[in-house]
This record gives sequence, structure tokens and C-alpha cells, in this order.
Amino acid sequence: MSEKRDYYEVLGVDRSADQATIKKAYRKLAMKHHPDQNRGDASAEAKFKEAAEAYDVLGNDQKRAQFDQFGHAAFGQGAGGAGRGFSNMEDIFSAFGDIFGGGGGGLGDLFGQRGGGRRGPRPGRDLRIVLDLTLEEIYSGVERTVSLKRFEHCETCKGSGGADGSSPIPCSTCGGQGQVQRSQGFFTMASPCPTCHGKGQVIENPCKPCGGQGKTQAKKEILIRIPAGIEEGVQLRVTGEGDAGDKNAPRGNLFCVIRERQHKIYQRSGPDIMTEVPCTFAQLALGNNVEIPTLSAKVELKIPAGTQSGRVLRLRGQGLPSMQGSARGDLHVRVFVEVPTHLTERQVELLEEFGQIELETSGHKSFMERITSYFS
Repeated sequence: MSEKRDYYEVLGVDRSADQATIKKAYRKLAMKHHPDQNRGDASAEAKFKEAAEAYDVLGNDQKRAQFDQFGHAAFGQGAGGAGRGFSNMEDIFSAFGDIFGGGGGGLGDLFGQRGGGRRGPRPGRDLRIVLDLTLEEIYSGVERTVSLKRFEHCETCKGSGGADGSSPIPCSTCGGQGQVQRSQGFFTMASPCPTCHGKGQVIENPCKPCGGQGKTQAKKEILIRIPAGIEEGVQLRVTGEGDAGDKNAPRGNLFCVIRERQHKIYQRSGPDIMTEVPCTFAQLALGNNVEIPTLSAKVELKIPAGTQSGRVLRLRGQGLPSMQGSARGDLHVRVFVEVPTHLTERQVELLEEFGQIELETSGHKSFMERITSYFS
């Protein structure tokens, strides 16, 4: 049997950490390794239990003081249950159901399994998908139809779980209470019934198509409306489009996480967009009007005479709409000189003439002389 890790190491906190820090650290680990998020992962389940055991000690000032003084030896046999190793998930949910403000709902409330230790029908789970959008779709807003698998009420038993319309009967293990009680030291603890899982009822003659669950998986298409100007990472909630719950319980919700595809021309910064436009030396030196493609149409960009390569010019209101109001962002255009690689004889002749004139007007100073005069 491997040696237990230090509880402070398990939660990743210092020995001087206060209770708020310890609770926050445990909540973070519980979210990461929660069995609902890591189905079939034995390693995640072990870490989930390990974190719960660590919090059971460090979250209690008296147990923490014993651990600080004696380590794991403080919780040997006859130690009143301190530092206990949790045997199953229900034990953990029952012990720490209030840590997420769940009022007995346990950790399941966090991931859509509302009512983990609560009697009565359980609402459906929330679902989450990722939507990839182009910048053009974000600019104008778009409607997307997504296809996904979710749980629906069984058509054979209409969600009851019983065959031939039979009704559930009270659970014999908990007497229909949905909870079982057990004594632990001086305390009496209640936890969800392991037979009916907190429902208080069991299916005596289960429906064959759904195995008594009252639900089967089905493929569904859902229309999602995405507002213009939405940003990457935003979650859109589509109410009531998650998994079906128990009979007479509400459905879960569908959460759509927005992911923005990389654009070939533009880069985004909030409602503003940026791009680069190559220009000739003559256009920057003499000034010119250049046609710029935006996300909606083509517009003219006025380049003032004497514009330096690398300067950023702004087109107001040509960016993305803002989700917070009616104002639009701007389009920022960086202009730069594009040096031609193939010149005609006439172009060479003109450039050589221009270069000679440039030397004469600059007083025949060499490059190094100009640099020296600049610093002096």
C-alpha cells in the first residue's frame, strides 16, 4: 500500500493558508476531477476522493491542528472518523454538499446533475458544445443549426421507466425517503439511498427499450442564434435544450462556447480589426486614395502625402459591432512600402535619376554622415 501524501500537498496550499484558501483549492480540484466530468477514469476518481479526504481534515480546525502536530498518525483507529477515506461518491456528496452552495445537492449541481442528494425527480444535465465562427459571421450575426445527441424521454414508457404503464413503487431500502442514515461516532449522517439514488422510488418492472431509465439517446438538430459582435470564449445559453430530466422534471440547458477562426487578412482586438496594405513609394510620397475591402463592402482609404511606411491609418466605424451598445469598432490599416522585384528599363532610368536628385538635394552627405549629424 502506497504512503499517503501530505494533505497540504494534495490541495496545493501552504501550511499557513486560511480556511477560505483551503476551501477554494478543494473546490478547484473537485471541479477538475469530478466523476461527471471524467466518466470511467479511475485515476480521476482516486484524486477526487483524495482531495475530499484532505479537505475533510484541513477544513476542520480541530482535525487540522491534530494533523499539523502528528501527521497521518493522528487519525489511526479510534480517532473518531477524522481523516477517513471515503468509500464512494455519495459519501463525499453528503459530507460536503454545501461547499458549492448546493443545499444538499452535492457536487452534481455544478455540472447539471442537480439534486444529487435531493428527493424527487432530477432535472436533466446541461450540455456544452463549441461553435467555430468566421469573422464575417461574427460581423453580421448568424443562425447556425447544430446536430447533437442528447437524452430524450423514452417513447415506449413516456419517461416513467416502467413497462406497460406500471408505476414506480416506494424503495424498500429507504422506505421511500430517498435517504439512509448511519451513525458515525457521536454523529448521525444522512446520505442518498444507494438503491434508488435519492428518488425514494424504484422501478419494479422496468421498460425494456430504456432499461428502466425513462430516457434514451436521440439525435437532434437545434437552431442557435448568434448575436453580431460576439467574442471568443463567450458561452451562449440555450434554455431547455440539454438532456431530458426525470419525468415531470425540467430539461437541462445547452451551452455554446464561441471559438473564432483565424482570418487570412484581419486580426481582431475587441470590436476593432487590423490589417496591412502594401503601397508603392509614390503612393505614400505623393498621397493617394486606396480601395480597402472591409467585412461588409469596399471603402476608400485616403493616404496623406508624405506618409511614412509603417504608419497606421484609421477608418472609423468599419470594425465589428459591440455587444454592449450600438457603436462599432474601427478598422486600423498599417501601410507599408512594397519594393518591386522586377523593373522595366524606363523604371530603372527614372529611379536612378530620382536617386541622383535626392543626393544633390541632401547636400551629398553619406549615410553615416547623416546618422552622425542626427545624433549631434
